[in-house]
Amino acid sequence: MKKVGIIGDGAWGTALGLLLDRSGYKLSVWGYFPDYIDQLNQTRENIKFLPGLKIPESITFTSDMRVCADNCDLILLAVPSHVMRNTCRTLKSVLKKNKDYPFFLTVSKGIENNSLLRMSQIIGQELDTANVAALSGPTHAEEVSRCIPSAAVVGGKNEYINNYVQKLFSTDFFRVYTSEDIIGVELGGALKNVIAVAAGISDGLGFGDNTKAALITRGVAEITRLGVAMGANPLTFAGLSGIGDLIVTCTSRHSRNRGLGEIIGKGKTLQEALEGMEKVAEGVKTVLSVKQLSVKYKVETPIAAKVYSVLYDSLNPFDAFTDLMLRPLKQEINFIS
Repeated sequence: MKKVGIIGDGAWGTALGLLLDRSGYKLSVWGYFPDYIDQLNQTRENIKFLPGLKIPESITFTSDMRVCADNCDLILLAVPSHVMRNTCRTLKSVLKKNKDYPFFLTVSKGIENNSLLRMSQIIGQELDTANVAALSGPTHAEEVSRCIPSAAVVGGKNEYINNYVQKLFSTDFFRVYTSEDIIGVELGGALKNVIAVAAGISDGLGFGDNTKAALITRGVAEITRLGVAMGANPLTFAGLSGIGDLIVTCTSRHSRNRGLGEIIGKGKTLQEALEGMEKVAEGVKTVLSVKQLSVKYKVETPIAAKVYSVLYDSLNPFDAFTDLMLRPLKQEINFIS
């Protein structure tokens, strides 16, 4: 029986834990706050992040990372991107590096501020390993946890690890594809959150389907331009971690980033929007990295630029859309034009 350690007791970590438990794998889930872990073990319900679902006794919750990571075949990291580095440093202190060093899988969608590194790069750097893959796609935890048919893609440079993860997670309701383009898989998952904030702002302003369709389509172009400049395969952004994840995050009621944008579109400030949220909206921090990346790679990211201005420069949301509409006219040639 394979053992999997899940670092992160949020919605996605819990949902993937339920998926693996149904397939008969042994696993434990680590959380940062001991009091909440005690509550999880007592109530067997993740009230904060995934309410309404009973968690079987076969899943162990712990605040001791050593217990979670001990003798694992795979360690899955499902923590917010801004704490990934510190989490990896703690994880390194409890792991014994030997011939049985585990594989690592990130399901976190973000780009570290200032360093501009993807999550797999941080994991590889802090844990001194190349055995890292990334799982991404249009997969809301709320639906996966209820066995609603979904599909995702695992990206990694190691074909063996990709196939390992694919077989481990694939079920009759969760289908996993593989990709060698880990850059594109991670960037698609991270950058779509910024476009989803814009889609939410559009909703908050009362705009319609036309606006959202334009944002999604031009969002793909924007993501692809930046992704290609960073070394990704442009075709990846036409797949599950690109347009697939973009569609679901821009349109779903489950989307934290779209929801945050909607609150701001209705007139609230970023601080006011964040105060009412228990879960992390990754686009808020990712847009800071996108601003730096667009300068570094000399790539235009007009939608992301306006999201940044609305969130951090107090630009009026309506004016942001007016600015986008009045940009210099151009020919649409392809997705990266």
